[in-house]
Amino acid sequence: MRVGAFVLAAQFPGQGQSEALHRAVRTADAAEAAGLDAVWLAEHHFVPYGVCPSATTLAALMLGRTRRIGVGTAVSVLPNAHPVALGEQAALLHLTSGGRFTLGVGRGGPWVDLEVFGGGVDAYERGFPEALDLLLRWLREPRVGADGERFRFREVDVVPRADEPLPPPVPAGSGTAGGIGAGPPVVVACTSPRSVRLAARHGLPMVLGMHCGDEEKAEMVALWRREARDAGLSSDAVEAAAALHVSAGVAQVEDSTRDARENLTKAMPGWFRLGLGAHRTVDDRKRSLRDPVAYTELLCDMHPVGTPRLCADRLAATAERTGIGRFALLVEGTGDLAATERNVARLGSEVLPQLP
Repeated sequence: MRVGAFVLAAQFPGQGQSEALHRAVRTADAAEAAGLDAVWLAEHHFVPYGVCPSATTLAALMLGRTRRIGVGTAVSVLPNAHPVALGEQAALLHLTSGGRFTLGVGRGGPWVDLEVFGGGVDAYERGFPEALDLLLRWLREPRVGADGERFRFREVDVVPRADEPLPPPVPAGSGTAGGIGAGPPVVVACTSPRSVRLAARHGLPMVLGMHCGDEEKAEMVALWRREARDAGLSSDAVEAAAALHVSAGVAQVEDSTRDARENLTKAMPGWFRLGLGAHRTVDDRKRSLRDPVAYTELLCDMHPVGTPRLCADRLAATAERTGIGRFALLVEGTGDLAATERNVARLGSEVLPQLP
């Protein structure tokens, strides 16, 4: 089992945006010091739910500040970016970090981002498979051209080549899946059977959201396995990719479960109201909002929130039920820097030693 921190750079009520970003950077430092496997960075636009608009840019900063820990995006929103530009950034981070970078991509939501960045609703509803295919070709081939519905350009050289051998030494225990010359690992955020099938056909591991319970995640993993086998992947390839699925969740470690739940239920509903309530759809479609208090309580029920023993037991139970052995855990649920750093430290010193 490999446990990482999930960092949104969340802006809680009464906080400035620089405060949220400062806490995000310090969380990466704390995660490396605590012995965690990776830091996973979210990307959002125009909402205080998360004030990091470029997960790759923040990843570059964190890779430069750290020496061992893996850093990944969870996720970079592909409909808002040109796949070649994102591929170039991923290759750069992979090569300059010694293989510690993982590129996570997702479809995002039907938000006003699509209007601002020019992708439009079509990029969200239909364009993701084409964009993902182009991105993967850029990371794997020496020359790439495109003649699709959205992307068309003559063949060009890929520079820098993500699949070139890395100069030794490659840092041990980096938390990434890439090998010498393999290029950066790529994972895909999956929220629907359609996205699960797409990831499986490409043999790509999934990132499954913190809103999903173990039963739903187990069903998605089972569907992924069936689709991967039907796509012709070998048994070895299926098992290798399946070992790299990531389960997102929430973690709060305290002396008592009551204290852990209380600390999150005091802070997270206000963040949800402020952050999720700020989303605007690109086409003014209606959307339903979760009840912030009920959603916080649901997350506390599903994820490692409580004593160190309870947290370890819940992680082990999720791994057993779903077959997922990698975790990206939201550790900033109190919104407080000192509390976040303590939470990460206890996760490393008191929870990790109890895991299989």
